[in-house]
Amino acid sequence: MLPELQQLIHLQQLENTADATRGQLKNIPVRLETLATRLAEHAENVKSATLAFTKHRTSRAAFEKDVAEAQSRLSRFKGQLMAVKTNREYQAIQTEIAGGEREVENLEDELLKRMLEADDFNQDVTYAEQRLVEERTAADAERKRVEQERTALEAQLTTFDSELNMLVEQLSSQAMSLFETLTRGRNGIAVVEASQGRCTSCQVRLRPQLFNDVRSNNALIQCESCQRILYVAEPQTVVG
Repeated sequence: MLPELQQLIHLQQLENTADATRGQLKNIPVRLETLATRLAEHAENVKSATLAFTKHRTSRAAFEKDVAEAQSRLSRFKGQLMAVKTNREYQAIQTEIAGGEREVENLEDELLKRMLEADDFNQDVTYAEQRLVEERTAADAERKRVEQERTALEAQLTTFDSELNMLVEQLSSQAMSLFETLTRGRNGIAVVEASQGRCTSCQVRLRPQLFNDVRSNNALIQCESCQRILYVAEPQTVVG
């Protein structure tokens, strides 16, 4: 294979890998933001559950006051029963007592229901707090992994840049100028493989003679359609 072509292939491979690495680095802030969003959601769940529990507790306290007032009224009616002087007054107080007892019974039933509901609200708070703790632990571990990945990717990018600079120094100015021109105009892809008589980038079928010339890998030959530099992958030697 023409050494310059081999160098350009290697340069393209390095550029592709470096671009992929830069893409991974660019995605890291997004991943960290996703972790922060998940934590914020769990924190909001705790806040909502706590607020619901507080509202329920306040409502129950007000209801307990209603029960106490109803019980107080019932006690007054029962106290008045001893002071009545006529049968009509007695019947009237008995009616009030019966109504008061029904009211107290209904209120106490409702209060019991709300006391049972309080357990559910409290469990919701406990569960939300536990999930927040678990999510924080998981997020801390994931954040550590992401930061380690960032460090590794940055180190890889530094290595790629060093290799790229070495390759650029080895290439002729004409070959480098062609590569850079194609890279700018072809979405970063200047060198591609030709396979089965086609350019694997634009998929246009190559003229038979042109494809034969490409197969020799002895010259810098460009696709007549997309202008990218073509090569044919050489078969790998199998060591037996």
